[in-house]
Amino acid sequence: MKVGIIDYGVGNLGSIARTLEVLGASPLLINKAFEIDSADCLILPGVGNFSDCKKLLDKSGWTSALHERVLGYEQPILGICVGMQLLADSSTEGAIDNQCIQGLGFIPGEVRHLSSFGCTLRVPHIGWNGIARTTSDDHLLNAIPNGTDFYFVHSYAFEPLESIDIVAITNYEVPITAAVRRNHIWGTQFHPEKSSKAGFRVLRNYIEECSC
Repeated sequence: MKVGIIDYGVGNLGSIARTLEVLGASPLLINKAFEIDSADCLILPGVGNFSDCKKLLDKSGWTSALHERVLGYEQPILGICVGMQLLADSSTEGAIDNQCIQGLGFIPGEVRHLSSFGCTLRVPHIGWNGIARTTSDDHLLNAIPNGTDFYFVHSYAFEPLESIDIVAITNYEVPITAAVRRNHIWGTQFHPEKSSKAGFRVLRNYIEECSC
């Protein structure tokens, strides 16, 4: 299984690649958009600012390539942290004059600051938090019991338009989307590559799902 890690200048690429190797997959660091079809499935990492990440995707031709492969050819993709947020329609992070930043639009919804959900705790939210599954039939979280801790680092959260696209939540004073899925498109707000055995299991599940 060739897992393409989209290298557009951000993300924990080394950690993700090493984890995939341990799981028996073949990680491919793809730094040119036209090479995207060399992978069986994709991982979109992301750290930092939504607006900055989207500009990098646009500048290097990744946005159009991802639309073609993921929407046109139904190539599976897993977004991690800001990579998950980029799957949304838009984000308020980096917005000017109340004009939201456009996302990839793979899963309808909006990314907003944690305070807009009613969270009064310290931001960014950094550390280990337990998740609760909202569905029992998504393979991404197979063998992951409710309450399992994963590692989070974020100030913004993705609110999907349709609750059916949410497969897990976490709680940081308020409920926050922890994982999403729409057809062959997945995302995790937490970092599986930094989440020990549970995170390894999530990535194994993703690889297995893509192999079906």
